[in-house]
Amino acid sequence: MKPPSDKVYDAPREAVGDFTFDKAVATVFDDMVSRSVPFYSEIQRMVVEQAADFAEPGSSVYDLGCSSGTTFAALHPFVKPDVRFVGVDNSEPMLDSCREKLAREAPDRQLRLVNADINEGVLIEDASVACLILTLQFIRPLRREKLIADVYRGLRPNGALIMVEKVLGEDSLFNRLFIKYYYEMKRRHGYSEMEISQKREALENVLIPYKTLENRELLLGAGFRSVDVFFKWYNFAGYIAVK
Repeated sequence: MKPPSDKVYDAPREAVGDFTFDKAVATVFDDMVSRSVPFYSEIQRMVVEQAADFAEPGSSVYDLGCSSGTTFAALHPFVKPDVRFVGVDNSEPMLDSCREKLAREAPDRQLRLVNADINEGVLIEDASVACLILTLQFIRPLRREKLIADVYRGLRPNGALIMVEKVLGEDSLFNRLFIKYYYEMKRRHGYSEMEISQKREALENVLIPYKTLENRELLLGAGFRSVDVFFKWYNFAGYIAVK
């Protein structure tokens, strides 16, 4: 079933407020993210194959900022039946979407959904995998180190954190170019200049990206013994970190 089309910013607004994951966004989120994130389906495929390799029988897989449950739904066929899914999100409409999707696509999976703001930290227990897919960029910078430490603490030995982020270029030249290429991609995916402009304004004070190397240092600083970049496209990057 094709998701509803993203029309959230297709009408002019006198004032553009901060972006929130409200019901209007939750309704069209799958279309929004597939058109706004380069190679989104391939990133999800890569996340799933890595998560499947690290998910241990009898353990939990956490998705922090689980949104509409796409990662869980894709992972379900590839992990043992006794692997528990725990999704955390601070948007009840997103959790509703996740609940509905998993009821259709993984009805027999043990699932726990938690409405919580991970800016305040998170309790992770007996996890072999934790995912932060386009989530850390929405966490206030001063809270990121604690969040990654919480994740590290809750992972089993040899557990993995899989993270995807929008990132900054390592210097201003590349940053300008990468942003230009990114907006060109959004135009190719059918977004108008007004939609691009209004979405950019809405995200300005909400989505705060780090440089690729800054994210890597954050993971290493938390204690992860191995960290690598598994995906890179201009101003987007995917990381895997093993405890």
